Amino acid sequence: MIRFEDVSVTYDGATEPTVQDIDFEVPEGELVLLVGPSGTGKSTILNSVSGLVPHFTGGTLRGRVTVAGRDTRTHKPRELADVVGTVGQDPLSHFVTDTVEDELAYGMESLGLPPDMMRRRVEETLDLLGLTDLRARPISTLSGGQQQRVAIGSVLTPHPQALILDEPTSALDPAAAEEVLAVLQRLVHDLGTTILMAEHRLERVIQYADQIALLPAQREPLRLGTPADIMAVSPVYPPVVDLGRMAGWSPLPLTVRDARRRAGDLREQLNPGTTDAPKGRGELRDQPQQTRTRQQPVPAELLGAPTRRRWFSRTPSPAPPSLYAAETQSLSVRRAHIHALTNITLTLTPGETLALMGRNGAGKSTLLNTLVGLIPPTSGTVRTGGAIPHRTPPRDLIRHVGLVPQEPRDLLYADTVAAECAAADADASAAPGTCRTLLTDLLPGMTDVPDDTHPRDLSEGQRLTLALAVVLTARPPLLLLDEPTRGLDYAAKARLATALKNLATEGHAIVLATHDVELAAEIADRVVLLADGEIIADGPAADVVVASPSFAPQVSKILAPQKWLTVAQVKDALGSSGRP
Repeated sequence: MIRFEDVSVTYDGATEPTVQDIDFEVPEGELVLLVGPSGTGKSTILNSVSGLVPHFTGGTLRGRVTVAGRDTRTHKPRELADVVGTVGQDPLSHFVTDTVEDELAYGMESLGLPPDMMRRRVEETLDLLGLTDLRARPISTLSGGQQQRVAIGSVLTPHPQALILDEPTSALDPAAAEEVLAVLQRLVHDLGTTILMAEHRLERVIQYADQIALLPAQREPLRLGTPADIMAVSPVYPPVVDLGRMAGWSPLPLTVRDARRRAGDLREQLNPGTTDAPKGRGELRDQPQQTRTRQQPVPAELLGAPTRRRWFSRTPSPAPPSLYAAETQSLSVRRAHIHALTNITLTLTPGETLALMGRNGAGKSTLLNTLVGLIPPTSGTVRTGGAIPHRTPPRDLIRHVGLVPQEPRDLLYADTVAAECAAADADASAAPGTCRTLLTDLLPGMTDVPDDTHPRDLSEGQRLTLALAVVLTARPPLLLLDEPTRGLDYAAKARLATALKNLATEGHAIVLATHDVELAAEIADRVVLLADGEIIADGPAADVVVASPSFAPQVSKILAPQKWLTVAQVKDALGSSGRP
C-alpha cells in the first residue's frame, strides 16, 4: 500500500539530509508504528506519504514514495486526498470550518460525495470518537484533546485507504487515547485501512502495532520488524519494556498483562509480606498544606461523569497565605454558559509539585489560565504569592507566576533565540544573558544552537526549553506547565523531569496539567483529579494514581497492590545490581 524506495529528503539550506536511504513497505491493512528519538525525521517520512514533502515544505526528495500506486512526486496533496488522510501534531492547523459537524463534513464536500452519504458518515464518526455531545460546538471552544479527536474524525469521514498520524494521542487523556486507538484498530482489522503512525508515548500504542519501523540516531539504517524484535534493541522504549530489561525477562513483555504474569517473584523481592508504598516522591512533604480525608477511592468510571458527587472532604489549612505559592477559595469560572470550574479550593506550598489530571475538558487548562490571570474568576478568590493575578499588571505578575502553554511557540514571538532571550531579560529586569544561561543550564545541548536560529526551527524539546527559560528568567515562585511533554521523546522527557525536580528543590512550586501519567508518577508529590470542573480526588501521587485504572502508570499496574510508580524506584529498592 505504502512503499518507500531509497528515499532521502534534504530541506533547503540544510547541509545534510533529514532522512536518508529509507526503504521499507507498509502492507495493506496493517498498522506500522514509526519510532525513534526526536530529530530522526519521523514527521518528514510521514509528510512524504501525503505529498506535503516536497510540494508544501519544499526541499529535495530523492527516491520514490508511492501510495496505492500513486507516486507522490507527481501527485500533489489534493490529488492524494481520496486515498490518504493525514493528521499532524498541531490539529488547529488543519481546521477550515467553525463547528465540529462542519469540520467532519468538509473533506467529503471537497470530494463531492452525496449528501446522504455525508450525513451517515458524520454520524458514524461522531459515535466512534465520542463527539456526539460536541457536534454543534465551535472548535475554538474545545479543549486540546477534543480538538485532536475532531482532527482525526475529519480525515476518517472520507474513508481513505491509508491514514498518516503524527502523535495522535499526545493531547488525549488516557481513556480518550484508548478509545481512539481502539477505533484505529477496528479500522485496520475490520475495514483493511492501512495506518502509518508516529507516537512518542509507546506505552499507549505498542500493543496495537503489527510492525515497528525504528529510526535510530547516528544515521543508522531503518529497521523494520515485530514489536518484540524491535523493542529488544530500540533506544526508546516504554516503562514495561524498561522493567523487563531491568529484571532480565526474556522474551520482553510488551503489555501490562504479560508483565504481571512474570512479576510475582519481583513483587516478593521488593516488599516481602507487605504492600507499603515506597518512600520518596509521591508522598506528601512535611510542610503546611491541605488536610485530606478520603472516604473511599474514586472509581475510574466516574471520571468526567455528569453526576456530581463529593468523595472526600477538604479542610483548608489555617496557615497564613504568605506560606502559599498559590491559593484558591471557592473558585468558580463560567465561560459561554459552561461551568468550567466549580468551587475549587486549593493551596500550594513552595517546593511542591502538583499534577492536575482528568479527562479532556475537565478544566485543567482553565485553572492554569486563572492562576496566571488570563481568565478572571466568576466567583471565589485566587492568589499567587499574595497577588491577585487578574488584577496585577503583567510586568509585576511575571515575578509571581509564569505559564508555559500547551504550544510553547504561543509564548515565542521573536525571530531568533537571542532576541527571545534578550526580550525575556528586559521584561524581567534581569541582567543581560540571564535567560541564555538558564537555557543552557536546562538543556546543555542548546550551546550548539546558534543565537540566530528561529524558534520555529527548533525541535519540540528545544522549543519547550526555550519557553521554560523565558518564563524562569523572572524567577517566579509559581511555575505552571500545560501538557509539557507533547512531542517529547523519552530522553527529552527525562531531561525535563530532572529540570523540574531541580526547580522544586530550589523552592519553586510547580503545577502540571498533564495526561502523561508516567511524568506525574516521576515528579509529582501530589495529584489532583478534576472532572466537570470539580475536584474529585486530591492526595499523594502514590495514593491517587494507583487507585485509578485510567491514570495509573505502567509500573503501578504491573506491581499492584504495591504502590511502586516508576522503574527508577524499583531499581533503587533492588540496590546497585538492579536485578531481583
